[in-house]
Amino acid sequence: MGPVTGEDGVARCPWAGGPGTMRDYHDTEWGERVHGEPAYLERLTLEAFQSGLSWSTILAKRPAFREVFHGFDADAVAAFGPDDVERLMQEPRIVRNRLKIEAAVTNARATVALRDAEGLEAFVLSFAPDDPPAWADTAEMATTSPESAALSKGLKKRGFAFVGPTTMFALMEAIGVFDPHLVGCFRRGR
Repeated sequence: MGPVTGEDGVARCPWAGGPGTMRDYHDTEWGERVHGEPAYLERLTLEAFQSGLSWSTILAKRPAFREVFHGFDADAVAAFGPDDVERLMQEPRIVRNRLKIEAAVTNARATVALRDAEGLEAFVLSFAPDDPPAWADTAEMATTSPESAALSKGLKKRGFAFVGPTTMFALMEAIGVFDPHLVGCFRRGR
């Protein structure tokens, strides 16, 4: 399926065809380059929490995630201990999955450690594809790439968790490591 023209006359990626949260996310954020360690840690964390769930669920809970994870300040989250994990397991406004919560703490600690090298942002961007995809149809779209597999392997080597190739591909799309919009979508190339 190619881009879908909505009731507003604008062609978009099919998953964002109707009005609402997903369209807003598509139109204003998905595929946009982000900057700074907290923005990268947030997206990495949210993509991990999304595994097995819908992205709309995560978007609905995003304000609470930002609150309980202290704006994704790596130092603050890295300082979380077992009591903090238990507190988050009782927080109904977020996804209460112990492995994912523990991964968020692990990843904050790994992010802090990565500062001694190039830092999380530069590390992720170093895996940008030389030949980014330009899909015209959803049937052409991939869910992993050699670059996302390499990013996954590199992050795991540096102590990160819940960073599989599919999750890292979704991260690369979301933060604009490459333009994920279909050819014909009004956002393509912006």
